[in-house]
Amino acid sequence: MTAKICFFHTVAGLSERFDELAAEYVPEADHFHIVDESVLDEQIEVGELTPSITNRICTQLSLAERAGADVVLDTCSSTSPAVDVARRLVDVPIVKIDDPLTERAVELGDDIHVLATAASTVEPSTELIARKAEQSDLERSIESTLIDDALEARKRGDIERHDELVTEAALEAAERADVLVLAQASMSHLEPELTERAPVPVLSSPHLAMERLAETVAEL
Repeated sequence: MTAKICFFHTVAGLSERFDELAAEYVPEADHFHIVDESVLDEQIEVGELTPSITNRICTQLSLAERAGADVVLDTCSSTSPAVDVARRLVDVPIVKIDDPLTERAVELGDDIHVLATAASTVEPSTELIARKAEQSDLERSIESTLIDDALEARKRGDIERHDELVTEAALEAAERADVLVLAQASMSHLEPELTERAPVPVLSSPHLAMERLAETVAEL
């Protein structure tokens, strides 16, 4: 039986990117997308992941199962805590996009610097790194930089300015960190360039998450 994957996005523009990644990592599987940008918009507006927003995310992930998904990949870092709730409600595996990323980060260095363009991502990402470090019995220093001007540029469609701002912040952070974490999939296209220019490892989530997804599909 062919496995069916659902990608849950809060940024519509990521659908095409994950079509490409699915063809690379899980070509034997079928896949579909569920997109709900409103949950991220509301989370940014109110400044926290409220019970109401968590309920809506859980509903979307439950609908993915009802639509026939054998496994779900939640591609939004900001919704990470809601996935922990959804995993108790949904019977199919849910891969959290940041799990492999944060596990790799705590392995690579003592001083980890998280870069994000959405305020809603900073706390979930840093808390997840801290949790992974604790689970591995490791002490890690975690700093973060919020590049909210880059998010505004992206919303205007000015990707060039977005990239300039993220690159500038990343290279500055690299001077005082052992590893850089690009906390959102929307930043991941900068990983190759930053890897060449930064003196420390640069991590982003999509490829690491797709490796985990492929492992999960193989286990079905």
